[in-house]
Amino acid sequence: MNNDISKNEKSVHEGGHTFHIPVMGTGFSIDTPLKVAKYGISSVVSLVDDVLIEQVRKFYSEHFGEPYDEISDSDSDHRASRITAYLNLLNRIVQRQVKELQSSPFEKGSEITRYYEMLPENPLKELYHKMCRTSDTTEKTKLQDELRSRALPGSIDVNIMTKLNCVNYHGGKKLSMEFNDAMSALRGYAQSTLCSAIIFSAGMNQHLYSYMSNFDDFFPDNHGVLKKKIVLKVSDYRSAMIQGRYLAKKRLWVSEYRIESGLNCGGHTFPTLGLLLGPILDEFKKNRPALEKKLNSVYSKAREANSDSPLDRPQELRVTVQGGIVSNEEQDMLMKSYDVNGTGWGTPFMMATDVINVDEEHQKKLVECTGDDVFLSDSSPVGVPYWNLKTSASENRRREHIEANTPGSPCPKAYLRFDDTYAKQGLCLASRAYQKLSLADLESEEITEKLRDAKKEMILAKSCICHDLGGTVKRKLGIDENADPAICCGPSIKYFSKLTGLEEMVSHIYGRLSLLTTSDRPHMFIQELHLYIEHLRDQIHRCSIGLISKTPKQCEEFAQNLMEGIQYYRDFSLQYLEDQREKFLGDLCALQQQLESLAPAAAAEA
Repeated sequence: MNNDISKNEKSVHEGGHTFHIPVMGTGFSIDTPLKVAKYGISSVVSLVDDVLIEQVRKFYSEHFGEPYDEISDSDSDHRASRITAYLNLLNRIVQRQVKELQSSPFEKGSEITRYYEMLPENPLKELYHKMCRTSDTTEKTKLQDELRSRALPGSIDVNIMTKLNCVNYHGGKKLSMEFNDAMSALRGYAQSTLCSAIIFSAGMNQHLYSYMSNFDDFFPDNHGVLKKKIVLKVSDYRSAMIQGRYLAKKRLWVSEYRIESGLNCGGHTFPTLGLLLGPILDEFKKNRPALEKKLNSVYSKAREANSDSPLDRPQELRVTVQGGIVSNEEQDMLMKSYDVNGTGWGTPFMMATDVINVDEEHQKKLVECTGDDVFLSDSSPVGVPYWNLKTSASENRRREHIEANTPGSPCPKAYLRFDDTYAKQGLCLASRAYQKLSLADLESEEITEKLRDAKKEMILAKSCICHDLGGTVKRKLGIDENADPAICCGPSIKYFSKLTGLEEMVSHIYGRLSLLTTSDRPHMFIQELHLYIEHLRDQIHRCSIGLISKTPKQCEEFAQNLMEGIQYYRDFSLQYLEDQREKFLGDLCALQQQLESLAPAAAAEA
């Protein structure tokens, strides 16, 4: 098994794909590994919804002729057990798929031919081209044998949002911390047979991080190989250093920092204080050698203090980036300008019908959606901004409940029951129980009508995303054809208005064709800057009516960071954006004017 891990790592370095498919909701990418891993493409499965995971496991067990024994709510440690069972199923099926692919003939349309045709131009792809060109039968057979052995699967990675760590109860009694949602999900992954990575998002959780020390797979074997790797999704360099050091002191190595745009992505967003993606990537590039040196030093000292065997070489540290990438030019720019090891493509894959779970009704809505149909909302009970499709069945149902004077959700799964204002065991902000009580309290508050209306709107905006984000896969697999899906695509969906498939999307990523349906679009850096200015504008408005409060220092720092980002991009364009420079600088100038007109209002409201 360890040899397989080493081979896979080698394959990625010498000729694998340079992109991955990030986690997408709870259901959109829940089975994506079954569709892409055999072609060497890595993807990420959400571990939030163990009920959905169990339903999907039942479907695929029957579909692939695997035995299925239900893991019910009454089973001991059912959440972790469901996750382990499903991940093991994915692993078994993908391993079979890869063996079938490796044994398929090198002919047009075959699985192994599809594998190599999708690769970017690199040494492994050149080996494939060499095999195709050679007319010597013996040499061709030899090359084909080597290519078969190097057709390795993409990683079946998993994601945990660190803050989604609800306390659980049994018979009204609070269970110990290890049965919290995130802890159980981590245990479910740790006990699986996967050789892959776990991605932690939404910030640091010390209890969760410390809990990893209980599982051997997160520590290197005698050859220095990690069976299970740790990936942190971060929005700035400081966060990477703090979290990396914390884990290194516990002898846990962070193999990858996955930098994500604070606003220009899908689903939940975590805005920075005006720090933009370009300057953040530049800081990583400049400080990466120091980061690697520092963390390896802390890691080595922690291992030495524990009497661990010294490693033959320092552990690998990768840096990848995701959020708002829509073209091959942007992919190449990120790889070359910032020396990142790879990129993540999420929202565009929502148009790839054989990769991501979107039912026919919502495929049509995505094809037809405009910029106004995708909005940064208060929908998430987590309490952070959330990209939402306003025409989704989930949003339609939410509005229907409000019109019928029965706002809120029945809260069938309660994964987000964080608020304990009205109940000891907590309530979800999207639940009917919470919204009824909260609206009643609001009526008795002595506040302005403007503020009351704004608070009411915020209360009613919350929707049942932990359940509804699994709606599309339920419809698609026939688990629940009456589900009300929520759709959490990013704003870049408006640049893709036709359905496609895996091979076309991969060709788009590598520049072999273009799936963009408009040439009149801003650069990803410009788009993010625009979103931050709009976010600042919204914050100013909320301050003006008393909905939120900001200190003068925070507002000043936000605006100053954006202004410094604009200057950085002006210098950046002179070095790296020769073909797009004129439009880029024009867009930058227009946004600078908007920010300058906004600055006095920000200072006044602060």
